Amino acid sequence: MTQGLKDVSNSTLASGRLTIDLNALSDNWTKLNDLAGKAECGASVKANAYGIGIKHAIPTLDKAGCKNYFVATPQEATDIRQISEKSNIYVLNGLMPGCADAYIQNNLRPVLNSLEEAQEWAKFGNGSQCALHVDTGMNRLGLREEEAKGLAQNTDIVRSLNLSLLMTHLACGDTPTSLMNGCQLSSFQDIAALFPNVPRSLCNSAGIFHGEGFHMELVRPGIALYGGAALTKHVANNPLKPVVTAEARILVVRDVKEHESVGYGASEVVAKDTRIAIVSAGYADGLVRKAGSTTKQKGGEVFVHGQQVPLVGRVSMDMIAIDVTDVPNAKRGDYVELFGPNNSISKLAGSADTIDYEFLTGLGARYERRYIEA
Repeated sequence: MTQGLKDVSNSTLASGRLTIDLNALSDNWTKLNDLAGKAECGASVKANAYGIGIKHAIPTLDKAGCKNYFVATPQEATDIRQISEKSNIYVLNGLMPGCADAYIQNNLRPVLNSLEEAQEWAKFGNGSQCALHVDTGMNRLGLREEEAKGLAQNTDIVRSLNLSLLMTHLACGDTPTSLMNGCQLSSFQDIAALFPNVPRSLCNSAGIFHGEGFHMELVRPGIALYGGAALTKHVANNPLKPVVTAEARILVVRDVKEHESVGYGASEVVAKDTRIAIVSAGYADGLVRKAGSTTKQKGGEVFVHGQQVPLVGRVSMDMIAIDVTDVPNAKRGDYVELFGPNNSISKLAGSADTIDYEFLTGLGARYERRYIEA
C-alpha cells in the first residue's frame, strides 16, 4: 500500500457484505446425494460456483464426498484442477478446436457436443476419457438423435472416445407436470441403449426431485446446491438451506411527502407521507433493475430489523430506496438483508421477473465476502 494512504478494504468501511455459509453448501450436497439414492451426486460449479467462489466451494464439496464437477469453460476447469487434484472435471462447452492436448495435460473431460468434436477427440484424445452429450429436445448443444445413432454404429470411433458419461439436459425440469420431461427421459433411454455400459446423466437440480426413474448413474445439481429453488414450488418452501446472505447498509433515512416521487424517472409517487431509507446496493451489485417498483406495479422486498419492507422506485446503479415507515429503529449504517435466510433469493428474483441464478452469478465485486467454514 502506498505510504500515507489508509486501507479502505476493512469491514468497517464496507457498504455491503456477503456471508457464504459453507456448512449449508455441504449439507445441501449431502441432502441431494441422499435424494439421488443409488446414483452418484456431482456438482455444477460453473460461473465461479454460481458466484460464491471456487476456492472455498471446491474444498467444501470435496470434503463432503463430491468427485464429479461440471463447468462451462476450459478456463474454469483448469482453475478447479489446481484446487482439486483427483476429481473428474467435465467441460460442458465441449472441445475447443485444436486443444485436445490441453485437456489431456490438465486431466479434463470434454463433453462432446457434435460429431465434429467426437471425431477430433477420437483422433487426438489418446484414449483419455470424455462425455458425450445427446440432444433430446433442448436444441442447444449435443448430437441429434439420428447423429447419436449413426455414431453408435461406428464402433471404432466409440471405442477411441473412451466414454465415461452419456448425458442430456432437461428443458423443463423445474416444471414436473411438463410432458416434455417424460419425452426426454424416453428418448434418452433409447439412445443410451446404443451405448451399453456407459454411465448416464440426465438430472440437474430439478430432475433429482422427479424420482428414481430420472436419477440413472449420476446427477449433477447446480442451483439447489446454493440454496436456490429447483422447482417452482420451492420458492415458497425450499427444502435446501440458503448458502448466501447479501446485505447492504443504509446511507440515509429521509421523509418523503405525499404525492412526491422517488428515484429516476419519477416512476413511483408515494400515496402518503413515507419514511424511506436509501441503501447502498444497486444493479452494479447484482440487484437487477426490474426488482424496482412503480406507482402501478409493486417490486421486490428486503428485510430489515425483523420486517419485510418494499422497494420504492427504480433500482439505480449504486442505490435503492426502501419504505421503512413501519420500522422506526432503522437508521444510517444499519445492514439490510437483500436476500438470505429471512428473504428468499427466489422470491426476490421472482419479483424482478427473473431467476435466482441471475442474482447469484451477477453479484458484484464491491461486497465484503465472509465465509462460514464447513
